[in-house]
Amino acid sequence: MPATAQSHHPRRRRRTTRLLAAAATVVTAGALAAAALPASANAGEGDRGQGGHGHGRYQDVQLLSFNDLHGNLEPPAGSSGRVTEHQPDGTTKTIDAGGIEYLATHLREARKGNRYSITAAGGDMVGASPLLSGLFHDEPTIEALNKLDLDVTSVGNHEFDEGAKELARLQNGGCHPTEGCYTDEEFEGADFPYLAANVLDEKTGKPILKPYWVWKHKGVKVGFIGVTLEGTPDIVSAEGVKGLTFKDEVETIDKYAKVLQRQGVKSIVALVHEGGFPASSSYNYDCDSPGAGDGISGPIADIAKNVTPQVDALVTGHTHAAYVCTIPDPAGKPRMVTSASSFGRLYTDTTLTYDRATGDIARTAVKSANHVVTRDVPKAPDMTRLIDKWSTLAAPIGNRAIGYVSGDIDRNGTESPLGDLIADAQLAYGRSQDPETDLALMNPGGIRAPLTYAASGSEGDGVVTYAEGFTVQPFANTVNLKDYTGAQLIQVLKEQVTGPNEAAPKILQISSGLTYTLDLTKTGADRVVTDSIRLNGAPIDPSATYRVASNSFLAGGGDGFPTLNEGANELVGADDLTALEQYLTANSSADDPIAPPAADRITVVQ
Repeated sequence: MPATAQSHHPRRRRRTTRLLAAAATVVTAGALAAAALPASANAGEGDRGQGGHGHGRYQDVQLLSFNDLHGNLEPPAGSSGRVTEHQPDGTTKTIDAGGIEYLATHLREARKGNRYSITAAGGDMVGASPLLSGLFHDEPTIEALNKLDLDVTSVGNHEFDEGAKELARLQNGGCHPTEGCYTDEEFEGADFPYLAANVLDEKTGKPILKPYWVWKHKGVKVGFIGVTLEGTPDIVSAEGVKGLTFKDEVETIDKYAKVLQRQGVKSIVALVHEGGFPASSSYNYDCDSPGAGDGISGPIADIAKNVTPQVDALVTGHTHAAYVCTIPDPAGKPRMVTSASSFGRLYTDTTLTYDRATGDIARTAVKSANHVVTRDVPKAPDMTRLIDKWSTLAAPIGNRAIGYVSGDIDRNGTESPLGDLIADAQLAYGRSQDPETDLALMNPGGIRAPLTYAASGSEGDGVVTYAEGFTVQPFANTVNLKDYTGAQLIQVLKEQVTGPNEAAPKILQISSGLTYTLDLTKTGADRVVTDSIRLNGAPIDPSATYRVASNSFLAGGGDGFPTLNEGANELVGADDLTALEQYLTANSSADDPIAPPAADRITVVQ
């Protein structure tokens, strides 16, 4: 690790004034509050135009947060650009949301009148990004976040897609080591600190970036500790995490909470790139009905229950879910845990009431709500200029047509139409390299967006551009061929629902000819019905050899599929986007577009 990764980039802009764009009122969820403030806190109540409580002992601090932006500067397409809202009559409706031009306007409007305002993020700001950002190694997103006045973020797993040295470059600046500078100006890096408390250099045993950061304003101090999920090495390529150790989230947060306490910082927020699964997909679902935290499950629930009570709130991410919950800390005291979905579709507005007498947060006064980044507000002009600049550079590559579709090809569901299409593309590519290729497997997490029929620009409806294909598969994984026994292939399918994938199954997308039954009424490995597994109608022979195509991430055992790392006779091919492009070009035209696959290869019993 270069030495520059150990310290924050020196160009830290101090926020003295803000450009405040006019905006319509945002859609909000009901604020959650555990109880009223102590009577002595009421002196400043109602003075919201001057930052809320601030005349005496208590001071309201606004915490604006979001997570999992993934370089989505332009409004995301299809279902990735919508959120679901619960209505008073019990129905739901969808709202178009997202786009950095609108996020900037909403955040600037939300900050109005709040002299004590912090903007923080929960990781995965970059990585798996659309072409507009990904083509330039996410320099456009860092520039946008600087303009957005982001104060601090944790690292996420996707910050390691290109390795620790590239993450250090995003933090500290400098042109790309192989591609150089994209414009006349050298890339300056992030004005905000990336926090990586639980990511250690194997050689030094020290965090590769700052573990914590303290926000200070007129005597008010709030500390932030940033961690990513301990299981990052399981979901990132081995090269991306080479030389790094990822420590337990709770132990790390507790360790640095003590450090902050010794420095006199008693108000602490944890930025945790790990998340949960709410009982509803509606962003304004009441997570605390019927009881505190009852409406959420998954890793963040356990983390929240065990992190030291010295931490006053948790801003989370990773699962791309939306929730605002109060989960009791180890002392039984309610503590706010939030997540703002993904792709810049939501932001969270949390009020932390700071007690100047104790230096701590008055937890009984904490309240929070998620807000939709609607597209019915003015676009932020500086973000429009930024998008225009990078779009001009990307246009010659991104606007090229690579195929045609007759309708939306979605990525949702246990087996998705787009998953089938990509698996078929990799099977076709595999057979072009080795005619003996039998099947292809695709991890669902590698499919980042749907293919939509509606034009995203001037290309026309039904046209798939290179930029749209890049948005679907942005990782530049290669398509690799390996030999497996039938027994190994059966084991791979069972790993979808066992080991690290037992609690949250990862169902591989499969190529044409492979079929089986997934019985979700059963538990563990039994959920994959062995006797039902067929290839072109014939049962899998445990002793036979099968040639399998998969992306390099899966072939290396990623996403909890260790058996895929055991294959023999590996042949490394071109990148997976090339495979998709070749398939679309060969199998579609303007007069004969590809129809959405039926997604009927896996029979699901529920």
